[in-house]
Amino acid sequence: MNEDRNLRCAILGASGYIGQHFARLLADHPWFDPPILGASERSAGRRLADVWQLAEAPPSALESVRLTPVTPARLARAKVRVVFSALPSGTAGPVESELVRRGISVFSNASDHRMEATVPLLVPEVNADHLALASGRARGNGLLVTNPNCSTTGLVLALAPIVGLLRPRAVHVTTYQSLSGAGYPGVPSLAIADNVVPFIREEEEKMERETARILGARRGSRIAPWMPTVLAHCARVATREGHLEAVTVETTLRPKTREIEEAWTSFDPLADLDLPTAPHPTVELRAEPDRPQPLRDRWAGSPARARGMATVVGRVRWQAPYLRFFVLSHNAVRGGAGGSVLNAELALAKGAIPPGRR
Repeated sequence: MNEDRNLRCAILGASGYIGQHFARLLADHPWFDPPILGASERSAGRRLADVWQLAEAPPSALESVRLTPVTPARLARAKVRVVFSALPSGTAGPVESELVRRGISVFSNASDHRMEATVPLLVPEVNADHLALASGRARGNGLLVTNPNCSTTGLVLALAPIVGLLRPRAVHVTTYQSLSGAGYPGVPSLAIADNVVPFIREEEEKMERETARILGARRGSRIAPWMPTVLAHCARVATREGHLEAVTVETTLRPKTREIEEAWTSFDPLADLDLPTAPHPTVELRAEPDRPQPLRDRWAGSPARARGMATVVGRVRWQAPYLRFFVLSHNAVRGGAGGSVLNAELALAKGAIPPGRR
C-alpha cells in the first residue's frame, strides 16, 4: 500500500462549497499530493482565498493557489490518479465517465452515477464490501465511487449498528436540513428567515432508494435491496451546517436498551485500517435530553483530521416495537467532501485504485 500513497489528485468544482471542503481536507493529506484546483472559466485565475466561503480559514498550503480550468485530457496528461468531484449533478455525469475512461479514479459527491449497478454507493463503515461492485469495469478504466445524499449518510450510519438487533419492519425519518445543503449562496434569505420549508426537490426519494441500496446485501455483482420500508419527510431549516433527523424504527425484535446503546458505542468497523479521515468512534451517543444540536455537535469526530466525520445520536426512546432517536451529521463533511475522501482512503487501503496509465 505504501507505494500507492502520495498520489496526484485534483478537485473538480474547487470554487464551490463542497469543493472548498475538499481543499481543506486534502491540503496536507498524508496519502495525496496537494490537489490541482479545477474550476470553471468564470473562476479561473482567481486564488482560492479570493473565492473562499467557509467559516474556517482557507488552508495555508492552498490559499494562494490559483484555480484553473481542467479537462479529462489535461488531467490525464498531468498523470493525475485520483479526482474528487464536487461538480453539480447533471454536469458531473459525462465528465466523470470520461475521466474514468482515461484511467483516472473518481470519487464523486454528485448523484449522476449513484444508482448504476457497477458503481459503489459507499459509506465505508456500513457497506465496504460494495467496493467489489466496481471490479468488473473494463480493464484500463479508473475506479468510480459515489457517496450518497448527505441526509442518507447520517441515517445509514445510525441504522447500521442496530439493524441486526432490531430487524426493522419500517423506518420513518423527518429531516431538518441546513441551508448549506443547498450549496452557496443557497436558499434566498426572504424564503427561509422566520420559516421552515417542508420540501426539498427529490430529497425524500433519494433517501428512500439510497438507504435500501446501501443497507442491501451484495450478491456477487448485484445488490439485493434492504427490504424494510423507508418513509422520509425532508424540510429546510435556518441553520448553517448540520442535518438533524428524527428517526422512528418499527422493530421485530425487542432487545434491551443497554444492548442498543452498546451497539452504537462499540460500532467502529474501520478501527484496524488506519484511515486518516475515519472517526473513532463512528457514532457518538449523547445522554443529555436536548442533544444532538447542529450548533454544538456538527463538528463531532476524532482524531483532529476526522472533525465533522462522526455521527451523533441522542434522545433515545425505546418503547417496543418503536425505537425513536435523533441523529445529527455534518452535511458538507461527513455527508459531502469528507465522505468522498474516506471512500478514496478505503479504496487505496484495499488496493482497489488501478495503477495509472503510462
